[in-house]
Amino acid sequence: MSDIIQLLPDAVANQIAAGEVIQRPASVVKELVENALDAGATEITVNIKDAGKTLVQISDNGCGMSPTDARMAFERHATSKIRSANDLFCIRTMGFRGEALASIAAIADVELRTKQPDDELGTFIHIIGSEVKIQEPAGCNNGTNFMIKNLFFNVPARRKFLKANSTELKHIIWEIQRIALPNPDIKISLFHNGTALYELPPTNLRKRIVDVFGKSLNQSLVNVSEDTSIVKVYGFIGQPKFARKTMGEQFFFVNGRYMRHPYFHKAIMKAYEQLLPPDTFPSYFLYLELAADSIDINVHPTKTEIKFENERDIWPIIHAAVRESLGKHNVVPSIDFDQSGSIDIPVPKRSGEDIRFPEIQINPDYNPFDTEKQFTGGSYNPSQSMPREKKNLDNWEDLYQGAQLKLKPEEEYQQTFKSTDDLYAQASESFSGKKVLQLKQRYILTPVKSGLMVIDQKRAHERILFEKFMEVLKSDSVASQQQLFPQTIELNPADSALLKTILDDLLSLGFDIREFGKDTFIINGTPGVLDISSPEMIVEKLIEEYKNSPLNARTKAKEQIAQSLAKASALDYGTDLKQEEVDRLIDDLFACSTPNFSPDGKKVLTIIPTEDIEKSFAR
Repeated sequence: MSDIIQLLPDAVANQIAAGEVIQRPASVVKELVENALDAGATEITVNIKDAGKTLVQISDNGCGMSPTDARMAFERHATSKIRSANDLFCIRTMGFRGEALASIAAIADVELRTKQPDDELGTFIHIIGSEVKIQEPAGCNNGTNFMIKNLFFNVPARRKFLKANSTELKHIIWEIQRIALPNPDIKISLFHNGTALYELPPTNLRKRIVDVFGKSLNQSLVNVSEDTSIVKVYGFIGQPKFARKTMGEQFFFVNGRYMRHPYFHKAIMKAYEQLLPPDTFPSYFLYLELAADSIDINVHPTKTEIKFENERDIWPIIHAAVRESLGKHNVVPSIDFDQSGSIDIPVPKRSGEDIRFPEIQINPDYNPFDTEKQFTGGSYNPSQSMPREKKNLDNWEDLYQGAQLKLKPEEEYQQTFKSTDDLYAQASESFSGKKVLQLKQRYILTPVKSGLMVIDQKRAHERILFEKFMEVLKSDSVASQQQLFPQTIELNPADSALLKTILDDLLSLGFDIREFGKDTFIINGTPGVLDISSPEMIVEKLIEEYKNSPLNARTKAKEQIAQSLAKASALDYGTDLKQEEVDRLIDDLFACSTPNFSPDGKKVLTIIPTEDIEKSFAR
């Protein structure tokens, strides 16, 4: 039998590696920007077209590369970051594997221009599908300039599975955020199709967070700082009242590197215990600094999973630091049982001054029922109060005038109980038809023929609004209620890009929202079918619900928007409803085509059979 095992060609091996390292355009941005950071760049510019599918261009003012290094950088496992296996356990640079450029060159059209400050000419290299087409001297600026064109041009299966431009752009924005937040001293710019999404100047850490996520976040930030022998923890956390229903503003950084760590995330959530509304997540931007040899970064090609040597010791430090910060800023109510340094009660006497206790004078011979004897003694003279006491004793019968006790005969008692039973009977008859009770401002209870029906009021309202919005979208005719005072809303670039993609569909639903500057929108009108008191809050909730929606197909875009808007506009739990409002909600629910389930498939109502109720009473 002939030999069947053989070495794969470099081009094939690079394409296999690219499947792990380069998953989408955002992966290209991540790898190249991290290389720019390792090169000592202070200015990084990212320019993309069509969410990176057509072009990803990244330029920096770093140290540049020599002609030899420029060519070697595209070889597999060629790196300047490590020299031996021991270096893997004390890594300070962002990259170290030497796989990124080789993987990118295997699945794209790559042009590289690089120049060192001391060189007169730079180097130009053109590679297509791991094949070097051109390498020659060229005039260019100091630093490095990468142009990645036609990503996955030779791997059509991978290109076919790329998401819509809005989704891919969102991932690119996330990667820029993860790099910009731990490097506030570096100028970073991001352009998409010629439009500036980020232009972040060098600044301090708090200002960088505000620049990335918008001015509205500034008021919610609480400082965190804790320095121990194991780890230094610093950064900012968000106040509980500003928590959001979607994750997206939760960041851990270790020695300047972004990471995901569910175990440490639980430490923060534990610190917020019983402070957050249900199903919400607080914002946090926490930076950990510790010895490089106490962590292992070489776990996954994306380098976002990190193992810690002292993981169990770091958990309580993070928890205590967050808890302390919440307490310092009066977010957590606290009782201080430590009385050291507090004022004593009673106040200690002053020097040279005697404490005089209050004196109480009593007459041990006083008898309130003795009306003949006169009492004297000390400063107490009871004779002044005796006439009033005597009068009260003599006229005690006046207290009971008109209050004559009459014993009722047995017939009268029976008549009394009978009338009481009739009251309950009348009340029962008055609730015939619709007997409705709101339970804890969450559920609506009403008896039916087979038992007791329990309705989730929020999900019921979601189903009602969803079907209304779907009818509106089909008819393309809805009245818009214009705002007397148009309201302005500022979003972060990711949410701004998302809102732009659904503006046309929101217009057909009755929203009148227009761009009003960079990442700023003005709300001129809202759907007439909704009673909206805070339009900007509805738009923010709509974006959050839209990001959570599982639908993504273009054919279901309108359904996705209708579902998100219904969830954002539905009445919240804890809303007290009047009787007529409850009746109207039930009527509208059972007028729906699918009253049993909410738009996202959750159960709206359930029926507790009469048999189960009787069993609970052991009948």
